[in-house]
Amino acid sequence: MYAFEITQPEIHTRPLADVERWELVAEAAGYRCQCTGGLCGSQHSRTDLRCPIRHDQYRKGPGRVRLIVAPDDLTLSDVDAVALPAGSLRAWCPECHQAARRRQREADAARRRFDTEPPATLF
Repeated sequence: MYAFEITQPEIHTRPLADVERWELVAEAAGYRCQCTGGLCGSQHSRTDLRCPIRHDQYRKGPGRVRLIVAPDDLTLSDVDAVALPAGSLRAWCPECHQAARRRQREADAARRRFDTEPPATLF
């Protein structure tokens, strides 16, 4: 047991650009990935249906995980995504973001294929 305890404030690494908007989104998320059950393919069933990854958390393998900020609609182009306000963005860990983006783009492509009419043929 120590006679005194040193408590240091938690320091978070920040991105190089658009720090204010990143900070708004990350703080609102509690510096935790906002992926909820089913977005990335994982149900996150062990952690109340929300990804347990926190910003600057050390993980075996990839090392330190840094959250990124991206839109809810992952099918948007990069140009459209940059113009969105902070309220339309969410914090993602890189793994959930990549998996959710892939799933959402596949679903969007399937929807477009389904919506197009078949070509006119004779038989």
